[in-house]
Amino acid sequence: MSITPAHTALLVMDYQPALLALLPESDGEALLGRMEKVIADVRAKGGTVAYVRVGFTEADWAAIPPTNRSFAPIAQHRLMHHADPDTAVHERLAPQDGDIIVRKIRHGGLSTTDLDQRLRERGITTLIIAGISTSGVVLSTVLDAADRDYRLYVLADGVADPAPEAHDVLLRQVFPSRAHILETTELPTLLRAD
Repeated sequence: MSITPAHTALLVMDYQPALLALLPESDGEALLGRMEKVIADVRAKGGTVAYVRVGFTEADWAAIPPTNRSFAPIAQHRLMHHADPDTAVHERLAPQDGDIIVRKIRHGGLSTTDLDQRLRERGITTLIIAGISTSGVVLSTVLDAADRDYRLYVLADGVADPAPEAHDVLLRQVFPSRAHILETTELPTLLRAD
């Protein structure tokens, strides 16, 4: 079950101060610490790091219909403006030259971005998934990426959700039929140097 870094991207999704604030502080700090190490490991082995962040422009808010139960309240209250510092990638996980960065306006990391195209252009066939929240960006991206035939890994301790029950059900009952589930500490031994 080795992973070839040259064909692999680590998706660091919604690791933004505004979303980390929804988790208990100790959970957010622990997640950031684990992700710092994972990002460094993937980079050191020659893998791609791709950042997905949510943020809205005035036009994005205006285009959200009132029937959208997830995003209509965000539009109504003008939340998560794309230029707000709280919607930037957390500074501890700051992108570097050569990383992919996309901004999305729905749950999934692929559905409202050009991320799939950019990954394909680099020959990426394997995705390692990390993100906040498990029942939002992670679920949507896993389902979409599985349909696009990526080989998937979900970092069980690199995803989190304000609803622990939803998090547990997804990791135990939903994701295993579409992705390999592993802990961040297992990743370095699976990343095969090219």
